[in-house]
Amino acid sequence: MQTLNLPTYPFKLKSQKDQHLIFDEYRKKWLVLTPEEWVRQHFAKYLEHLGYPAGLFALETQLVLNGMSRRADIVIYNQQRKPVVLVECKAPSISITQKTFEQAAAYNSVLKVPFLLLTNGMAHFCLKTDEQGHSAFVEKIPDFTMLNEL
Repeated sequence: MQTLNLPTYPFKLKSQKDQHLIFDEYRKKWLVLTPEEWVRQHFAKYLEHLGYPAGLFALETQLVLNGMSRRADIVIYNQQRKPVVLVECKAPSISITQKTFEQAAAYNSVLKVPFLLLTNGMAHFCLKTDEQGHSAFVEKIPDFTMLNEL
């Protein structure tokens, strides 16, 4: 898999029936190792490295948007179990475009989190949102302790 613009981590990997698999510690199961899954696993570990508790992560969280079932890549909850961060992951070969921002904003119309993170493993963006759905770029990912005050 491609080297990302994130720290490296010692993932459990294996091959089975001509497929490469990665063990997802959050969902406790083996998954097909796609480029997007590679980014999702790295970014989740990166957030842990920043002090986010792994027990408050939900990967591929199902939500209903306009009557259709969708999956948010990573949702992070604060200690009060309120969703506070939505992470949208793309494969490294997929650029983060306006369409990616619109996808995250649409998911956030359901989740209503104060922070959106978008990454393809190479470029990372953080936005702060308000209750009216407006968003603005911020320079760094918020400290987890600050999210418990929301």
